[in-house]
Amino acid sequence: MPPSRATRALARLTRFASDEALPLAQRGVSRARALADEATVKLLGRDFEERVRRVSIQIANGTVDPFGFDLDTAKYVVAACSFLHRAYFRTEVHGIDRLPDGRVLLVANHSGQIPIDATLIGCATFFDADPPRFIRSMVEKWSQTLPFVGTFFQRVGQVVGVPENARRLLAQGEAVLVFPEGARGISKSFWNRYKLTEFGLGFMRLALETHTPIVPIAVLGGEEQYINLGNSERLAKLLQMPSFPLVPQWFIPFAGAPLPTKYRIYFGEPLHFDGDADDEDAVIGEKVDVVRRTIQNMVARGLKKRRSVFW
Repeated sequence: MPPSRATRALARLTRFASDEALPLAQRGVSRARALADEATVKLLGRDFEERVRRVSIQIANGTVDPFGFDLDTAKYVVAACSFLHRAYFRTEVHGIDRLPDGRVLLVANHSGQIPIDATLIGCATFFDADPPRFIRSMVEKWSQTLPFVGTFFQRVGQVVGVPENARRLLAQGEAVLVFPEGARGISKSFWNRYKLTEFGLGFMRLALETHTPIVPIAVLGGEEQYINLGNSERLAKLLQMPSFPLVPQWFIPFAGAPLPTKYRIYFGEPLHFDGDADDEDAVIGEKVDVVRRTIQNMVARGLKKRRSVFW
């Protein structure tokens, strides 16, 4: 039985609505991106887009990789973080020319209660390195349990810190950032600032297995951005967090932002290690201690040169 005139009219109306609504939504997204691109160029200049273009050459199979890294999202986040890098923390970057091409493990001291140090290291490798690079940070597993945080981290290139993920990234020739102190480093009390805690062994086993150079990085400025009076094990357990720093700023209305300390980031000479990735912990630990002592010495030299926390 042929469709009625009303049925045919309804079908045409439905197709018209679908055909019109989709382009309208697409035009809205395109317009928003165009405005964001225009604002970015005004704030950061054409050099920013050129750096994004040079980095995007390294991204295969479109703008999203198997880990969820979205180049379009990442570039806007980097543009926003440039304010922190250039204006708020006024980062000084030293030795960025030591960053080698190809796969590399960036190993840094950890501090600051929240991972601003990772953000600024990422800004340094994008804005100050030639060629520019997007780094891939290894993040704590518990961060994936936080609403929206896990997805956001994936979009901007951060990956859960398990050996399988790091191994795949290095095979792609990526620069992978690790903090071997883990949560112990980021939650140090103010009285223990710049005293590196024990390093995990995993990054060294990975470097040996994949024949990857290690670039030690010393970060100054993060230990003073929040004044940590200690850590509450009870609150950490209640909230299922690795630690819960007791930071007065977080309990004062409108005072939760980090202090505008001046960051200084030092990139060291690449370190190369030989040996069996399956060696006993004691053997691997000796190599790890070389990296730890190198970073601790770099931190000490930076502190000796520093005349002010803020200027």
